[in-house]
Amino acid sequence: MVAVTAALAIVTFVVLWASIAAEPSAKLALGATLAAIGVLADFMAFYAQGKSVVGSIALIPLSSAALLVPDHRGLVLIVLAQIITEVHKKRPALKFAFNVSQVALGFGIGILLFRQFGGMPFGSLLGESFLSAASAILAPTALLVASVMLINTLSVSAVVAAVSGQSFLRLWVDGNKATALFSIFHVILTFYTSWLSLNLGVLGAAGMAIPMIAVRQLLRTTAELTGVTEELLDLMVAAIEARDPYTSGHSKRVAEASRIIAKALGLNAEKVERVEVAALLHDVGKIDEQFARILAKEGRLTPEEWTVMKRHPVRGAELVGLLTSLKDIVPAVRHHHENWDGTGYPDGIKGDAIPLASRIIMFADTLDAITTDRPYRKALAAEDARREFLKFRGKQFDPTLCDVVVSPNVWAELFACVETDRAAHLEPAQEIATSAVA
Repeated sequence: MVAVTAALAIVTFVVLWASIAAEPSAKLALGATLAAIGVLADFMAFYAQGKSVVGSIALIPLSSAALLVPDHRGLVLIVLAQIITEVHKKRPALKFAFNVSQVALGFGIGILLFRQFGGMPFGSLLGESFLSAASAILAPTALLVASVMLINTLSVSAVVAAVSGQSFLRLWVDGNKATALFSIFHVILTFYTSWLSLNLGVLGAAGMAIPMIAVRQLLRTTAELTGVTEELLDLMVAAIEARDPYTSGHSKRVAEASRIIAKALGLNAEKVERVEVAALLHDVGKIDEQFARILAKEGRLTPEEWTVMKRHPVRGAELVGLLTSLKDIVPAVRHHHENWDGTGYPDGIKGDAIPLASRIIMFADTLDAITTDRPYRKALAAEDARREFLKFRGKQFDPTLCDVVVSPNVWAELFACVETDRAAHLEPAQEIATSAVA
């Protein structure tokens, strides 16, 4: 993949060099200044807490540099900026080559499209009003930006798909959904940056670093707020497990299994994430004081105690609903103990009336319950657990979803997770049985 991308980038550079003469109106000094700002922006990039996602606005000044020097020299400036960035970040050789190649390919094709579809060197618009300049080349500018972002998402999706075995198309679609709004913002800010730099000169271009830093701080603040939300979720999970010492790791295992099932069903990245959050908090109702004594009890529960425990999904939904950012998962939390045939609780709904996320959590919760040692029975082996799911297909479990869960590939992935973390615990959670259990 890296070799192909690099080869295409070289071919694109040669075509650009051979077909488009160096423009006398190109603003090399401005282009170099903006490329330098692009390097600075990448130096100031940040990682969202606990994630590998990096926040950077470097594409905006680099795209502006391409508009001001729309020929092979502009591409050289951009590639040099990317090389400096990769050296600074001490990337491994393969990643270094891939990143530089896909940037060169994206901007090379972008500049070719910009010129092919009427884009003139930005320098020729000196003195024009913003609206006049926009009417002349905003559309070709959008093509340039679209090319850069499209090549980036296509190449990254291809690499991730090859490494992880995930669907290339779904990875690409999900990636573009996440960047669609930013793409529009990118086009407008790129054009404005180029126009302002042209009319204010090198010092004006350097001054553009100030609003870009402000945008970067806004993005970083958003990422930090996301990190705070994740820490809050972890705190809630810790509170659940502090109430019930036998459920150590249970919520996170259920969340992981739910994520695997949701992906196997073909849900998009956003829906998978919401299912995972709902699964993480499915037992949050148990932190209520009314369940404390029962959760501390050793051994099986009495019918009266089970009646009390059956209230925890309702209490959990009430607690989750207190947070605006979690209101969308309230139904999933409330109904994660509903059975396909209507014999579950708290509302006794059945079939498709049960939210899909709840049906997914039902599988994941049950899987963790029956594959974990309890004082009164040993954990089931993989094939025994699979037979139990099939036994209650269409009764406790959505039959279509059951077929997906027990399919060889999905089952193997689920049970691989089970075997990595088999801590002994006792949880009044749902187990497959003829009696109604949590």
